[in-house]
Parts: sequence; C-alpha cells; structure tokens
Amino acid sequence: MDRQMEFVLRSVEERDVRFIRLWFTDVLGYLKSVAITPSELEGAFTEGLGFDGSAIDGFARVYEADMLAVPDPSTFQVLPWQDVDGSLPSARMFCDIRLPGGSPSWSDPRHVLRRQLDRAADLGFTSFVHPEIEFFLLDAEPGPDGRPVPADAGGYFDQAVHASAPDFRRGAIDALESMGIAVEYSHHEAAPGQQEIDLRYADPLTMADNVMTFRYLIKQVAMREGVRATFMPKPFTEHAGSAMHTHMSLFEGDDNAFYDADDPLHLSTTGRQFVAGILAHAAEVSAVPNQWVNSYKRFIHGGEAPTAVSWGRANRSALVRLPLYSPDKASSRRVEVRTPDSACNPYLTFAVLLSCGLKGIEEGYELPPEAEEDVWSMTGSERRALGYEPLPKSLGDALRRMEDSELLAETLGERVYDFFLRNKRSEWEEYRNQVTAFELNAYLGL
Repeated sequence: MDRQMEFVLRSVEERDVRFIRLWFTDVLGYLKSVAITPSELEGAFTEGLGFDGSAIDGFARVYEADMLAVPDPSTFQVLPWQDVDGSLPSARMFCDIRLPGGSPSWSDPRHVLRRQLDRAADLGFTSFVHPEIEFFLLDAEPGPDGRPVPADAGGYFDQAVHASAPDFRRGAIDALESMGIAVEYSHHEAAPGQQEIDLRYADPLTMADNVMTFRYLIKQVAMREGVRATFMPKPFTEHAGSAMHTHMSLFEGDDNAFYDADDPLHLSTTGRQFVAGILAHAAEVSAVPNQWVNSYKRFIHGGEAPTAVSWGRANRSALVRLPLYSPDKASSRRVEVRTPDSACNPYLTFAVLLSCGLKGIEEGYELPPEAEEDVWSMTGSERRALGYEPLPKSLGDALRRMEDSELLAETLGERVYDFFLRNKRSEWEEYRNQVTAFELNAYLGL
C-alpha cells in the first residue's frame, strides 16, 4: 500500500472520523456522494466501490452499468463540521470512475481532464488555473412575487453587511481553508447580494476538485447563516450574472511559457498561440463552459459578459483578457478567459479551454489584432466591420456550433460528447416549448 493510502488510514483512525464520503461528478457537473465507514476504506482503495453507472447521467447504458468508484487518497480532507448528530467528524475523497477490468471510464469528467493534462505534458507543459467564482446570496424565502430576493443591497467592493448573514464570508473562507483550499481574496460584486471568492492557482485537476468542494461548502455555510447561495448564471433580469473568469498559464519546468521579457506585451509566442486557439474555437465549444439555457442570459449587449470573439489588454469587454497587474513579473503572466459561468462542470470546462489553447500551439495559430475598443457598446454592424465573430446567443445556437466541432468531440470523447449533446438538445426543446410570463403579459390581450 502506498504512502498516501497509509496516511489516510492513519488520519481516519487518529482523528476518529466516523464516515468517509466518496465524491464524484456526473457529466453535467452535479456532485454525487456515497458514505462508507472506516472499516470499508481499505477495501475501497484496493477494489473500488461498485455502483450502477446507468443511474448516473451520462455514465453508462443499462447493459454496461457495473462501474467502480476508486477513491483518490491525495484528495482526502476532513469536512469542517461535525457529523449530523454532532459527535464525530466526516471526511471526503474524490473518486476516479473505472470499469470492472480496472480501465478508466471514458464518461468520468476527471478522466476527460486528465487526458488533456497528459497532452500538455507530452508537449512539455504543466498547467495552472485560478478561477474567480461569483455567486448570489439570497434571502431564505422568496419575495411576494415568488422571485428571489438578494440578501443585501451592496455594490462592487462595498463593505456590505448582510443583516441576515453577517458572518457569511468569514465562515466561508474558514471552511475552505480548513480543507486546504487557499483563498486569494474575496469581495462584494456589482449586483445586490452578489459575492466573489477567488481561489489561489493550482493545477486544473486539483482546482476542479476544489471548485466542486467550493460549491458544496458555500451552500452549507449559507444555510447555517440562514440564507441561500445560488450559482445560477443569471437569476435577475436587471443585474449582471455570475461568471467564473478563469486565469490560465503554462509552465515549462520553472519557467512561465507565456512570458517574454522582450515582447511589448510580455507575451511569448506560445502565449499568443494559446490565446489564438481559444479565440478560434470559442464559439464551437461555448456549450461546455455555458451549458444551461440560463447561461446565455448573461451574454447581452452592454452586460458584463463577452458577446464577441476578441482579446485585449485589461479590456473587460473582451473574451480573453491580459491582466496587467504585474506586467514585469515573469511568474504572473497569464491569460483570463471570461466566458465560463459558475454553474459549469469545472472538469470539462478546464479540459476544453486547455484543449483549445494547446490546439493553437500545435498548429501555430496567429493571434488576431487586439481589441482596443469597448466591444460591449458596439453595434452588430460595427463588430462585423472589425471582424469580431459573435458568440452563440442561446443554448440552441451553441449546440448547433457544437455539432460541427471535431475538436470538442476529440476533447470530450465520444461517450461524453454524445450524451452532452442529447441531454442539452432535450433541455433546449423543453425550454422552447414553455409559454413564459413575458409572453402572457405581452400577447394575451392581442
């Protein structure tokens, strides 16, 4: 037995852990969990825990349903609260999903991401990501009209005091850091009730695990404070939505592969090709970082989200931004991708963004001219004149682009690609069949 497994078994005994919760994520990004007792842990390490894969969205068909959840001992952490009866602590570990013969399941989002990390390694790169995760705090009960009510009336960087949850942010950061998830900073975002917590950079697989843990912990802390937390991309018509702006960098050994001291932007050829890859494939992969019908309510002209394929220095209207906080610091050169929302599947999203960037490097893509204008305020004809390709405006539009994407099929693998398309087509058709309150108010009197 390797050292990590021995460490976990010893920690469970020394800390008197009562239950170990084995976590994994389905194709749509929903967290799944099964609890085992310490006596079953060693067997789970060596043999895995069998489950019905056909009952998990996107995992398996009914005639190939037997699957194994194999805990990854490197992800072991004790949860920050006592168990439900207030007596003993619980811990969690993320699992890799395997087939009965021991081979990885192609439907496992962790495996999808691992394949792209292996691809980067074959090119000599290690990757790091750093997400800025936005979400809303809401009153526990909806308003008289049934709509959600923000938990405060604060704005950007306001020292907002939540009357109903005054200790929320402190409790959230304490919970995250108790599980080894480093927080870079936190603040109030632009909309009432909207928060942002930025996680310190890590490799994409660790970060995807951290994002799933983040969403679980945030909701738990909110409930303990008497409010609700939502990662819905856009719960309010009148306010900006919640993004997960993702900073990315590649390293060759200890050297930042995106940094070039002699370049005016301090951006290397590798960095330019990486950005060019993301721009070239942004529209066709949009359905992954923005997978819900509601995701596309963020992408409106004049809003806080990108609506066209463009890049720029410190230009927050662009799809890809070059942050200029420390332009002369080699280790800080990174790119920020502003399309993902905070309700995406982080494993698939990081895999797809990395795949697009690596494609740009492999094929030597040329970076188009920089957007120096406020792309948000431009008309459609002005954008076309400058060559800015529009991003999909709806889930249906995104799925049409996805259907023709060879890159996305290769990145996700046939099983995940096919399931994702079928599931999202069904969601889009269900949405199109709804008669909304807007339509009733606008047209019932005709």
